[in-house]
Amino acid sequence: MRKKSNRYEEFLFVDGYNIINSWSSLRELSSMSLELAREELIEIMSEYQHFSGIKVIIVFDAHMVKRNVGKKETIKGVDIIYTKENETADQYIEKVLDDIGKSRRVRVATSDWMEQQIVLARGGIRISARELEAEIKNQKKLMMKKKSKEETKTDLFIGSLDEETIKKLKDLWQKKNQKLD
Repeated sequence: MRKKSNRYEEFLFVDGYNIINSWSSLRELSSMSLELAREELIEIMSEYQHFSGIKVIIVFDAHMVKRNVGKKETIKGVDIIYTKENETADQYIEKVLDDIGKSRRVRVATSDWMEQQIVLARGGIRISARELEAEIKNQKKLMMKKKSKEETKTDLFIGSLDEETIKKLKDLWQKKNQKLD
């Protein structure tokens, strides 16, 4: 993990609506409900943050909402930013990148070519929506492989025990479960 005692070494800013409109699964979901698409993106990025150790910040444009003062919330450990009136997600990300881009590793996920160029010029690393989707899929595959390996090790360990020990373990397990009921 790339986490240092509650301080992250790496940040990933996600242009929320850009990603929703770029990933076919989220685009389809947004045609039914934009709220569901946002929730699904947050869920996906929460898992990604948990397994990668990279701090994820999702930024949603709310610049067209009159008298909007902006909003920040944390859902499942992921920071969610809704920009204020007359501030786009790109502008918010650029401002934060100016503040931390030189001292920390900052990646920005967007397929907006112009924004990618600005990110690079300000010391950030750009990642396209397609690249982020592939990275997440690869990470899920690795996690499934790791989980499968751990289960195999457990099965091998249990398989190497004699019958009497297995029976004792089963009895202990049943007693524990009975106490929980």
